[in-house]
Amino acid sequence: MRSIQMVDLKSQYEAIKTEVDQAIQGVIDTTSFINGPKVKEFSDALASYTGAKYVVTCGNGTDALQIAMMGLGFQPGQEVIVPAFTYVATAEVIALLGLVPVFIDVIDSTFELDITQLESKITSKTAGIVPVHLYGQCSNMEAILAVAKKHNIKVIEDTAQAIGANYSFSDGTVKQAGTMGDVGTTSFFPSKNLGCYGDGGAMFTNDGKLAEKLRMIANHGQQKKYHHHIVGVNSRLDTLQAAILNVKLQHLDRYSASRNEVAARYDSAFTDHPHIRIPKRAVNSTHAFHQYTIQVEGVSRDELKSYLAEKGVPSMVYYPLPLHQQEAYLNLGYQKGDFPVAEALCEMVLSLPIHTEMKVEDQEYIIESINSFFK
Repeated sequence: MRSIQMVDLKSQYEAIKTEVDQAIQGVIDTTSFINGPKVKEFSDALASYTGAKYVVTCGNGTDALQIAMMGLGFQPGQEVIVPAFTYVATAEVIALLGLVPVFIDVIDSTFELDITQLESKITSKTAGIVPVHLYGQCSNMEAILAVAKKHNIKVIEDTAQAIGANYSFSDGTVKQAGTMGDVGTTSFFPSKNLGCYGDGGAMFTNDGKLAEKLRMIANHGQQKKYHHHIVGVNSRLDTLQAAILNVKLQHLDRYSASRNEVAARYDSAFTDHPHIRIPKRAVNSTHAFHQYTIQVEGVSRDELKSYLAEKGVPSMVYYPLPLHQQEAYLNLGYQKGDFPVAEALCEMVLSLPIHTEMKVEDQEYIIESINSFFK
């Protein structure tokens, strides 16, 4: 039996090797390594795919969040609401800009920001909300946008794990993840659903003036070379990465379909399992399944993880510690028990292997290994 991978990037590459190699060679032949034509070509293609009016590429997903907050004019001392259960980058950029992260608990079934708590977190200092579309499906954007409009605050969607997911509004309108707030951000980290072969990121917006400002910030604050209008950063998507992403974007729908097929097989295996809670689908969102994350109940999640490792089955805990308990954020004064759902999830969640090239026989072995732990 071949080695099972959490994410099998090698097999994915081998399936599109000719296309990718040609794209890379084309960039090398032109030597347009920085801001080459493939960057704009990819930006335009991604805008067309997502339905966003403007796509602004940058160096990585963390930069995308930071640039978005700079572009929206957030000022030091203002507050930004962010889920307590997510990757640290979302809170990290808030702190780096001198803003104050205000944590909010999540829903235990879908892992999304708990909108019933949202208004209680808003103060006169609140500048924005960052809903995280965790594991591959959208947060309750209709409710979030309504609260944001009521209080005149900005919404930045963290779409790093949910590119390609669709959200349906009550009026029948359907929009893609990242295109509903003031700015959407994403990462092209290699393991992402749309991943490059290094670092990369992008921002989505439907506001032309904001898009231009985001471009300026990402390029040293300049609109014209050597004329710097605002304080910016140096955050660019390499032309080589843009060329690779251009190829992979053409396969993204197939990748999403493959991930959903894997998820459906896991669902079928574990729906009635007494110790495994399968991921619930959000009512208004499709699922891109960046991760297939179960909750382990009544037994030790860590013992199951260790057992699977002995069987040659990888698994991951996303995430082992909520943000308010991370050492870097203890100064904010939150205590254990402040976000009980997030804290409980950190003890229970386990992400199983899921990727675009997964073999049925490999998945059957994973399922068999999990079931054998409980015998």
